[in-house]
Amino acid sequence: MIEAEQLHARILSRLDMTRDMEDEELTELIYEVLQEASQEEYLPLDQKTMLGKELFNAFRKLDLLQEFLEDEQITEIMINGTQNIFIEKAGRIIQSDKRFLSRDKLEDVIQQIVAGSNRLVNEASPIADARLADGSRVNVVLPPVALNGPIVTIRKFAKEAITMKKLMEWQSINSEVSGFLALLVAAGYNIFISGGTGSGKTTFLNALSQYIPKNERIITIEDNAELQIQNVKNLVRLEARNANVEGTGEVTIRDLIKSALRMRPDRIIVGEVRSAEAIDMLQALICTI
Repeated sequence: MIEAEQLHARILSRLDMTRDMEDEELTELIYEVLQEASQEEYLPLDQKTMLGKELFNAFRKLDLLQEFLEDEQITEIMINGTQNIFIEKAGRIIQSDKRFLSRDKLEDVIQQIVAGSNRLVNEASPIADARLADGSRVNVVLPPVALNGPIVTIRKFAKEAITMKKLMEWQSINSEVSGFLALLVAAGYNIFISGGTGSGKTTFLNALSQYIPKNERIITIEDNAELQIQNVKNLVRLEARNANVEGTGEVTIRDLIKSALRMRPDRIIVGEVRSAEAIDMLQALICTI
């Protein structure tokens, strides 16, 4: 049986590394190799199509992760090394039969992800938080901290913003509580949202943001940008930054809070508070939701 790894190696051997290959040209090369492989061993059309997509994703996108990211029913992706991948679908965690071809390939995908968020992760700094272009939250833990290989956890978010109306339809909240919260937000009360992992803190905060008066200047501060503030034009989004390879250039949540106070905010929204920045928030007596 022809393995994807063998096909990947054949394509790689034919790539012209001296120039950038267009997607159309790469696609032609992939199907040329698949056609040759099908002459050696029969490949049904559906299998050939699936392999073609997998190979394209391996070269141009996030390898086998791309399929999971495009499946809107999947809400969480958990990669425990190269051999064990779990997904959360319809509220249930199931093990996928997909596998990374090698640890090197998984680490290449990890570096591609963290580079997209201007983050750094390696053996010296083995833990990193990042995000994907669609807003999905990514956490990476590498060896030697992770004993069973590179660990990647991806939390996906809904394509459409969750509104308070939608939460009421789902019976997550009733109209009386929603109306009360709308008054508190409009009046500028300090509101803190807390809860366990996956409990919907960010989703609830995004829904509450629809009650912010539209003429206010809003500044959001996050470790990783995830908030989807609704219908606010005067919006400034700030994101923390890790130190570079020289150990300089770090910008913390505390730094951003202090700077935001000088940016004439009507309201500051801090997406996640986990450490010393909580002191600054309390001392500043800022308006948050």
